[in-house]
Formats: sequence, structure tokens, C-alpha cells
Amino acid sequence: MNILKEVWSLLNTPAGITMMAGILLWVLNRLYTKKPTWKQWEGTVISAVKWVEKILPTETPGQEKLKAAVDYFIKVYTATTGKAPSVTLVASVTDGASVVHDRLEKDGTLKGREKP
Repeated sequence: MNILKEVWSLLNTPAGITMMAGILLWVLNRLYTKKPTWKQWEGTVISAVKWVEKILPTETPGQEKLKAAVDYFIKVYTATTGKAPSVTLVASVTDGASVVHDRLEKDGTLKGREKP
């Protein structure tokens, strides 16, 4: 019991409070800066978005393009890892594909299908 009293008295000093606050901020910072799951597959997502823009006609609705990009990702992921992606990863990639599409379009690096 004496050890707990010592620890408690140390934690109630300005240095102890500062240390606890620092640890709390470090933990919160680690949680806040956690990257989305799709980020580790960003290259594949970019390839999927660019492939869809080249292969599908410009008039194709956005939802169909998004589905085609996610299907492309699933094929590549399965071929690479030997297993199907989790539902969580597919949902994350779906969000990521929209983000990547918007970024590529804004940067001007997204070229659609060329007209014959």
C-alpha cells in the first residue's frame, strides 16, 4: 500500500501531471494521424481510377465507374495476396477511389477515353 501512496503523490506533482498530459497527447496524436486503410493500396487505387476513365465511355454514370474501379482493385488485391479483401477494406477503397478521382481530376492528370 505504501508503494501506491508514493506513486499517487508523484503523479500529483506538477511534473507528474505534465507527464500524464504528455502521454495523453501522444496517444491522441497517434489516433488522430492514423491513415485510412486504403492508403497502403493507393497506387492500385490510382491505377484502377485511371483504367476506368480510359476504358469506359465518358457518359457512364459515376456509380458505375466507381464500381468498376473497386472491382479492378478486388481483382488486383486477390491476385497479389491470394485472398479476397475484407468488407472493411472494400468500403475504405470505395471511399478512397472517390478521393483519388477528385484529386486526379483537380490536378488535370485524369484523361478520359479518347473519342474515335
